[in-house]
Amino acid sequence: MRYLSAAWHFFVALTPAGRLGLLVSLFWVVIAIAGQALAPYPVNDIGAGPLFGGMSAHYWLGTDYLGRDILSRIIAGSRYSIGLALTSAILASVIGTLLALLAAVSGSWLEEILGRINDALLVLPGKVMSLMIVAVFGSSLPMLIITAVFTYWPGAYRIAFALASQLRNMDYVRASALRGESRWYLAIHEILPNMIHPMLTDFGLRFVYIVLLLSGLSFLGLGVQPPQADWGSLVRENLQGLFDGSPAILMPALAIASLTIGVNLFIDSLQNMRPLVRVQEGV
Repeated sequence: MRYLSAAWHFFVALTPAGRLGLLVSLFWVVIAIAGQALAPYPVNDIGAGPLFGGMSAHYWLGTDYLGRDILSRIIAGSRYSIGLALTSAILASVIGTLLALLAAVSGSWLEEILGRINDALLVLPGKVMSLMIVAVFGSSLPMLIITAVFTYWPGAYRIAFALASQLRNMDYVRASALRGESRWYLAIHEILPNMIHPMLTDFGLRFVYIVLLLSGLSFLGLGVQPPQADWGSLVRENLQGLFDGSPAILMPALAIASLTIGVNLFIDSLQNMRPLVRVQEGV
């Protein structure tokens, strides 16, 4: 009950737009987790309906270029669009944050080396670098995750190091250092807890960027490969229905838009809550 009460107070503290964004985001997470049980038709049931069929009582979101149910395809594709992006965002944020903490508490030559590597990677256009990596090493699911992580961990490092470099000069951190605490103790117990909130906000933004990156790669045919399909793949394979106004191309695009907009609304609400969190931390 205590956790439910805390979750309810957190939900109430959000702005109305933030609550809507959180509900939309949770909706898609639930769909991705329980997708197989919710799909009304088999994902690869070819010829079950008309080609590029419209919305009907049997096919709520229409059918694709092979007569497959689009609702079932979107539900199945959410596992890849959300699962790959979430895994990549977690790894990118964790790697960037840990390297930033290491640079902040070590200083001197290690900070300089990591900073120069990060600057060099940030100069490269992220999407161009992703295309190069996928073109050279292929587009398997593990390689897509590695590509997204390699593309976006430098941004996480930059944000985390900016925060850590400020916090390492705070009096309480210096007092812990004078007590003889180790560098990792300072990083994990003194600096990291005061970085959690802004880094969670950055994690949400990074998740949105990776969703759009992977969807773009799939739209170009370099992302998730058949027989699997994410939302970007669904848009690409149903392009022929664009001229007929088929929902088979519109609905996957709306799924991408609703997820990214929902996460952005939730993140904006968290940013508005940040001063309240800082006050509580100061107390």
